[in-house]
Amino acid sequence: ASFTISLHKVDNTTVMIKLRPGVSQSCRIRIKNVIRYDLKITSGENVTFTFTCSTPEKYFVMEIQKNIDCVSGPCPFGDVHLYPPGLPRLNRTYIWDVKASTKAGLELKFSAPWLRQIEPGETCPDSISYNINSCIDKATVNIGTFCRNGSVSRVKLLGGVIVSLHLPWHSLLTTSGFNIANRASIKRLCIIESTLKGESSITLMSPNYPLGFPEDELMTWQFVIPSNMRASVFFHNYSLSNCERKEERVEYYIPGSPSNPEVFKLSDSQPANIAGSFNMSLQGCDQDAQNPGILRLLFQVVVQPPQVDENVTHVVDLSKEKNMTVTIHLEGWPSQTPPMSEPICLICKDPRTCDRVLTLASGAVYRISFLCKDLSRLRITAEKGIGCMDIRWCQRKSYSLSVPKAITQLPIQLHKFIWKLLATDLINIEITSPSLKLQQRVPEQRCNTSYSYSIVSATPETELNIGVFCPGGSIEKIQMRNNITISLKTFGKGFINGSIPQDLKMSFVPHIKDECTFTLSPNPKSKVYLQTPNWSYGLPPYISISWFIIVPSKQTARLGFSKDRMGIACETGRAYVNIKEETPGAEETVRREDELLPQPRNMHHNFWVNISNCKPVDKTQLTLQFWVTFADKQIDLGIILAVVAGAGVLMAIGLTVCCVKKKKKKTQNPMVGVYNANVNTQMPGKKGLFGKGRQNNESHVYAVIDDAVVYGHLLKESNGSVAPEVDVYRPFDGPIGSLPPSPPPFSFRKDIKRSSNTEEEPLPLTDQDTYTFAHQKSGQSKDSGDANEKDKGDTSMPLLEKKEQDGLME
Repeated sequence: ASFTISLHKVDNTTVMIKLRPGVSQSCRIRIKNVIRYDLKITSGENVTFTFTCSTPEKYFVMEIQKNIDCVSGPCPFGDVHLYPPGLPRLNRTYIWDVKASTKAGLELKFSAPWLRQIEPGETCPDSISYNINSCIDKATVNIGTFCRNGSVSRVKLLGGVIVSLHLPWHSLLTTSGFNIANRASIKRLCIIESTLKGESSITLMSPNYPLGFPEDELMTWQFVIPSNMRASVFFHNYSLSNCERKEERVEYYIPGSPSNPEVFKLSDSQPANIAGSFNMSLQGCDQDAQNPGILRLLFQVVVQPPQVDENVTHVVDLSKEKNMTVTIHLEGWPSQTPPMSEPICLICKDPRTCDRVLTLASGAVYRISFLCKDLSRLRITAEKGIGCMDIRWCQRKSYSLSVPKAITQLPIQLHKFIWKLLATDLINIEITSPSLKLQQRVPEQRCNTSYSYSIVSATPETELNIGVFCPGGSIEKIQMRNNITISLKTFGKGFINGSIPQDLKMSFVPHIKDECTFTLSPNPKSKVYLQTPNWSYGLPPYISISWFIIVPSKQTARLGFSKDRMGIACETGRAYVNIKEETPGAEETVRREDELLPQPRNMHHNFWVNISNCKPVDKTQLTLQFWVTFADKQIDLGIILAVVAGAGVLMAIGLTVCCVKKKKKKTQNPMVGVYNANVNTQMPGKKGLFGKGRQNNESHVYAVIDDAVVYGHLLKESNGSVAPEVDVYRPFDGPIGSLPPSPPPFSFRKDIKRSSNTEEEPLPLTDQDTYTFAHQKSGQSKDSGDANEKDKGDTSMPLLEKKEQDGLME
C-alpha cells in the first residue's frame, strides 16, 4: 500500500521514518523509483511512498515532532491533537516541544484516566507511555515517565516543556490525552497534582530520579483527597546531597494544622492519618561543588477510610525495662515487603505518627493505636540485652527470661523475643528451668507446645547452635561459655495474653571447662533423646560437650547410641566418647573415633556422657545422638542367695561355739590354753634362749592385709604417684560430681594406648613366705626350730582339720 503525508507550512511539524536499531535492511522505502532506508518530511512537503515489504512495523519506527511557540506568539490552549492523520502503522513517538517564558509557567491537564508515574526501566502494560521534561533556559529536567490509568491529573512547569507520547504500531489511540490549560507563574520547578478518589496507593518520584534532584530547587505535590478518607506518606528510598548552605527538607501544608508548613527531615517518619487534601514540597540546597552528592526521593501515599478502632489506644509500659526494644510489624518483615498497592496496616504512636513498622525503646510509656482492618497480619519482635562485666556484681543475681506483660497484653501475636546475654571471657552463662524443664527438639522427639527456644553460643571465631528446646522435658540446667543468644519463637495462636507459663531463668557463673554442659533429671517413665549441638553442620573442631544424667534411686537407666560409630576421621587430635558413673571406683568407658561406640548398657547411678571432637578430615562432621530410658531396679537372685547362705554359716558357727562352751563346763577338764594374739606367751627367761621360728612367730598372720603392704614397693618406686607417659590415655580421676569426665589434652591424643586392651601382669610378692588369714590353734606346739624345717603342710592346713587331728574336737 502507498502512503501520502502532507504537511502545511504553519504546522511547524517534522515527520521522520528510520530503521529500527539492530534490524536487517531487508525492507526499504520506495519514493517513485528511488529506494531509501529513511525518510524525513518537513512543513510544506507532500510525499507519497511505499514499503518494499509487507510488515514494515518490524523494521521501521516513526517520529513526529511539533514545535509550539508560547513566547513570541499566542499559546494554542486546548487539546493537543495527533497530527498528521493517515500515518502508516509503525511504532511512533509524538513529541511536542513547547517554548515558554520562566515568568509564565505552563499547565498540562490530562484527561481521565490520568497518569501513573513509573520508575526508569519499568514498562507500561499497554506499551503506551508519556515522558515529561521541563526546559529552563538550556537545562532540561526529566519530570518523570508515566503510564495511563493513574492519579496524576495535572502538571505545572516553570518555563518550557517537552512532552513525548510513545505508541505501539497496533495502538488505536486517536487523541493525545492532554491539553495546554493555562499559563501561570509558579516560582518553583514544577507542581504535580495527584487526585485520589477512594482507597488506593500511589508511588511518586522526585524529578531526575534516580540521577538527582536539581541543586537548590523546590517542587510541590498537591494531593486531592476526599474529606472522608485518610492519607499517609511513607518514604521508601531517598538519598541526600552534600549541602554547603541551607538544608534539604520536606514541608507539608495540611489544612487545619496549627503549624503550617510542617517541616520534616527526609529521615523522619512522615505524617500519617491526614484527613483531606494536603500539599508536600521537596526543597534542595546549595551543594558542595567538589562533592555534590545526590538528592532523590521515592515515596508512597496510601489513602484508606478511617478505621473503627483508630481511637482505641493501647498502653505499652516499658518504663521499668532496660536495654529492650519492641518492634511491631507486618508478617514476613523484613525479608518480605507487601506490594505497595495492597491495603496496609499502620501502627501509630500518636494520631499523626504512623508507619508500617513501629519500634519502641525501653524506659518510656507509649500509647499506640492501629489503622488496620486485620490485626492478625501484625507481629511483635522484641529484643533485650543482659550483660555482666564483673562476676562480683552479677554472680548471685538471677534473671527471669520471660516475655513482659506489656507485650503479651497487646492484641497482636508475638513472633519472636530475643535475649542477648553478654559476658567477658571468664564469665559463663547458666540457663535453668526449675519447674517446666526443657526438651531438646530432635526428629524422634517433636515439640508440641506453642513456643520454643533457640539457643546459640557465639564467639568472634565461630557460632555454635546449641539446639532448639521447648518446655516439658528433662533438662534442668545448661551451662555455656561465650555470649549467648536465646530466641523465643511462637507457633500459631497459642501464645496469647500470657496463657502459657514461662519458666526460664539465667545467671552468670564462673568459668566452666567444657563448651557446654547439660544437667538432666528425666521422668522415669520417659525415653529421652539427646544430640550434639550444631546438628546441621556438625560439632566444631576441638569442642567438648557433657551431659550429666540423674538416675532416681530406685531406677536403672539404660544408655544407648543411635549409630555404631562416630562416622568421622581425624586430621589432628582424637575424638572421644567418655561414659562414667558417679560412684567411687566406677570404671570409665572410653571410645575413640576409630572404634565402635558402646552397646546399650545399664547405669545404676548418676552418670556423665562426654563427647569431644578432633579436627575432622575433609568435610566430615561429628554428629551423635543417644537415648536414655529407665526401669525399676531388679534385685539380683544371686545376691539374695549369698546373703542367706552367709547368714546360715554365721548361725552355724554361733551354735557350734555355744555347744563347745557348754561341753567344756560339763567335763570340768583342766583349762586348755587358748591362743590370744595380744598376750605374750613366752616363758620368762633370757632373751634368745628359746628362739621363735617364722612358723611359730605371729608376724605372718593378718586379719586384714593393707594395700600398702602388698603394693608398697610399687609406691616407693614412683614416690607415691604414677606419672603418665606422653600419648597414654589417662582415665578420669577427678572429684566425682563437680566436673564431667573428659579426655586428655589434645596434645596427648595422637596415638592413645588403652590399658583395657592388654592383660594386667600379676604383682610380684616381696617375700616367698606363705601368709595365712586365721589365728593359730591353741594347742599348737611351740618348737624353736625354723619354719623351713617343719612340714609345710602344717602351715597351710585349715584350722578345723588341724583340730580334728589333735583330738581337740568332740
